[in-house]
Amino acid sequence: MCFTLGWLEQLIVWLIVVGAVVAIIKLLIPFLDSLTGMPIIGRILIIVLWAIVAIAVVILVFGLLSCLLGGTGTLGFPHPIR
Repeated sequence: MCFTLGWLEQLIVWLIVVGAVVAIIKLLIPFLDSLTGMPIIGRILIIVLWAIVAIAVVILVFGLLSCLLGGTGTLGFPHPIR
């Protein structure tokens, strides 16, 4: 299952989802700052955003290590129903 087209598909989906979430949050932060009048909320959201990105990177690294060491390397996605 490691380093196959299915595995590569899962990796690309992960990257697209993380990129989309980061872009959406970055678009919403200035709006929320102006709405609340408190820029600290925007700063908190940026910290949360980077924490989520860091968690996704850790999952990706361990998925790659799992593949290299003979594991399944599913990157946390369930197998599709066949």
